[in-house]
Amino acid sequence: MTTEGTTTAVPRAGRREWIGLAVLCLPTLLASVDLTVLYLALPHLSADLGASTTQQLWIVDIFGFLTSGLLVTMGTLGDRFGNRRMLLISSAAFAAASLLAAYSTTPEMLIGARALLGVAGAAGMPAALALITHMFRDPAQRGVAIASWMSCFMGGLMLGPLVGGIMLEYFWWGSAFLLAVPIMLLVLAVAPVLLPEHRNPGAGKLDLLSVAMSLVAMISLVYGLKKLAQDGFTAPALLAMVFGVLVGVLFVRRQRSLTDPLLDLRLFSIATLRAALILGLLVSALNGGASLLVTQFLQVIEGLSPLRAGLWLLPPSLAMIIALFLAPGLTAKLKAGRVIALGLGIGVVGYLILAQVESVDGLGLLVAGFAVLLFGMGLPSSLGTMLVMGAAPPDKVGSASSLQQTSNEFGISIGIATLGSIGMATYRSELADTVPGTVPSDVAEAAGEGIAPASVLSAQFPELLAPARAAFTVGLNNVAWVSAALMIGLAVFAYFALRNTELSAMTPPTDIPQPAEQAPAADAAGVAAGRTDDTPQTVPPHH
Repeated sequence: MTTEGTTTAVPRAGRREWIGLAVLCLPTLLASVDLTVLYLALPHLSADLGASTTQQLWIVDIFGFLTSGLLVTMGTLGDRFGNRRMLLISSAAFAAASLLAAYSTTPEMLIGARALLGVAGAAGMPAALALITHMFRDPAQRGVAIASWMSCFMGGLMLGPLVGGIMLEYFWWGSAFLLAVPIMLLVLAVAPVLLPEHRNPGAGKLDLLSVAMSLVAMISLVYGLKKLAQDGFTAPALLAMVFGVLVGVLFVRRQRSLTDPLLDLRLFSIATLRAALILGLLVSALNGGASLLVTQFLQVIEGLSPLRAGLWLLPPSLAMIIALFLAPGLTAKLKAGRVIALGLGIGVVGYLILAQVESVDGLGLLVAGFAVLLFGMGLPSSLGTMLVMGAAPPDKVGSASSLQQTSNEFGISIGIATLGSIGMATYRSELADTVPGTVPSDVAEAAGEGIAPASVLSAQFPELLAPARAAFTVGLNNVAWVSAALMIGLAVFAYFALRNTELSAMTPPTDIPQPAEQAPAADAAGVAAGRTDDTPQTVPPHH
């Protein structure tokens, strides 16, 4: 890429590319709608199929497990075999798996279909973002294209409850999955005409052991974090996370020893890309924790149905979409680090508003605070993706895309586990101090497991409801205070780490920093040595 202060003439996208962008946005919109619809459809399909509680959890979670675990592999496969080809394979597989899910007759059949949907989703997302980067070389146009693509994901989350509510009103639960079929068939029909193919012709063989190791490491870590969020610091959660870390360390060591690694660790030597990934991970963690508690507040404290909760979430989601489109324009006047720091500062204000929410008549303040928070988060979300993709070499954009999306997915899991644990600890402590003496000890202990069981138990013990709601709200307030403090630190980090980065001057380099010599057993010291700018430099070879 160009160094700061220089410009490179790059071709501007035309009508064909913008129509192609619409094709790339369709699967993203659909995937997010499908995800939200599932929560509404779950009670209906569970009753129809006779799914147990454990099976219901797997129906929901298997999609995310496999998506998170396969993003790195699928992004690298796109670089090796073609990103358009991966998108087409993903679309065909998603349509077939959606049909299988819609007409499932047993819980096991539906779990298998959801697993296939997760694999297909992992194949499609990095490919779509990589193709956008290739199609839109001009930084300003690329910013609008990425904002459009990301807004489709948020738009899908907004439309999901509304579309799902309408379809479940008039059709059976399988109709929620059938939404995917016509859209994916449209993508299959027009993508070969509108989208260019791009791959790295010099890519080597695929290391299947690395694929297995990355999948096991990510699934173990995500599973452990989910168990931590649900059950606290239990042995299964800790063992899963420790196992995931150990496999991850072995995976990194193996990548350093391969001539053609699954994940080229030299990507992390690009300073801008490294900083943007760190920000994406931590911002997603803070956002994931807050979103969990806000959603629970709407459905449990306020007692709203999923459909009505979705309607209340429309204004915050719209605020984030507006910020996604504002971000590229702001970089024309301010450097990327300052815009990201500004967004994080606005997010701090949103958290401070959430810290003032009360359990009674707190709905308006909750939605307002969440809207301010998501508006602030829209700036770093958009720019972070642009920085990662703009800093990546052209033959590694699939890998960079998978890293960016893995960072976001993993960050959300971390946020739900850690911030959710803070909220739960506060809830238990507050409830133990305020539960009325008329509530039996075993009932009080059961209510301490969470606000949802406390709400159910309040049907027999009405005096339990008010203290449980108050305790949950105090937990939300405490999480907001902690998140505000952490976000101030992130804003400072973003300002200094990206203070010299100008998005308008970013065009991808012609190649990744190359090793001094292509010897597979060469010394690895210094592979992770950082750079002060994004100018291609020679780094030591893998080991």
